[in-house]
Amino acid sequence: MNILTLQQLSKRYGKFQAVRSLDLSVNAGEVYGILGPNGSGKTTTLGMILNIIRPSGGSYQWFGEPENHRHRQRIGVLLETPNFYPYLSAVNNLKVVAAIKQCSTERIEPVLRQVDLWGRHTQAFKTFSLGMRQRLAVAAALLADPEVLVLDEPTNGLDPQGIAEMRHIIQGIAQQGKTIIFASHILDEVEKICSHVAIMKQGQLLAAGAFSDILQSEQHVLLAAEDMEKLRNWLQTQPAVSQVQAQGALWRVELSTPLSAMDLNHQAFAAGITLSHLQARSTSLEERFLALTAEVTS
Repeated sequence: MNILTLQQLSKRYGKFQAVRSLDLSVNAGEVYGILGPNGSGKTTTLGMILNIIRPSGGSYQWFGEPENHRHRQRIGVLLETPNFYPYLSAVNNLKVVAAIKQCSTERIEPVLRQVDLWGRHTQAFKTFSLGMRQRLAVAAALLADPEVLVLDEPTNGLDPQGIAEMRHIIQGIAQQGKTIIFASHILDEVEKICSHVAIMKQGQLLAAGAFSDILQSEQHVLLAAEDMEKLRNWLQTQPAVSQVQAQGALWRVELSTPLSAMDLNHQAFAAGITLSHLQARSTSLEERFLALTAEVTS
C-alpha cells in the first residue's frame, strides 16, 4: 500500500530554492530515511507534507488522497524540540496531549512503557534529561496509535547512550508494522534504522530507494600485483570494470556488474597476472553519500 507520494514538490523562498522538484514514494511498513547535510531541504520537505509549509509547486498525497484533516489522526509527528509543561508529570502531560488530539488516555501507560519511561511517569518533565524528553515526545506522537510516524532529527543533541536508546525505540516501533519517515544528517543512524533512504543536498534528490538497490552497483575491489601498470591496463579492458583509480599502493576497482573475488583472481591469472592483494568490498552508505553529494556544487 502506498502511504506517501511526492510529485515535483518544490519550495522557494524568494530567490532561494529550498526544495527542487522532489519525486518520492513511501510504502506501508517502510522505515524511510531522508538523509542530507544541514540545509539540504529535509525539514522543509517534512513541513510541506505535514501542511505546515505551503509548497511553491508540485503536490503530495497521503494514503492515495490529497491532504485533508482526516489524515492527522493517522500520522504521529515529532518535528521540533519537545515542548511540554515543565511542572507536570509525564502522565499528566500526555493527558493534555490526549485532550488536544481527542483520543483515549488508555494508551498512556503502554506508550510510556514502549519508550522506557514508565518508571519515571510521576516525575515532572523539568527533571528529565534531553534523551528522556525526546522519548516522551515519541510517546506523545504514538498516543493516538497512528499508522505513520514522522520524525525530524530525533537523535539530534543526544549523547551516545541516548542515541542508542532512541534507535532501539524506533526499531521496536518499526517491528510493529508502522511506517516511519525519519529525517537525519547522521549517516550511521540512518543506515542502522532505515530500510529505505532518500539522499538530498541543496534541495535536490540525488538518489532514493532500498539500501540494497542504492548500494547494489557500488561494489569495488582493492587489487595489487608485481606489475601494477600491467594490472591497470588489463583491468581497463574488462567489461565488468567501470573505473580504476589509485588508493595508496593499490588499485581501487569499481565494478558495474557483480563479480566474485574468485572469478576476478582466475581471470587475472589467465591473463598472466598474479595478484598479490585482493580485497572485495561493498561501498558503505557513507562512501555512496559522499560521492553523490560531491557532484552537487554550490
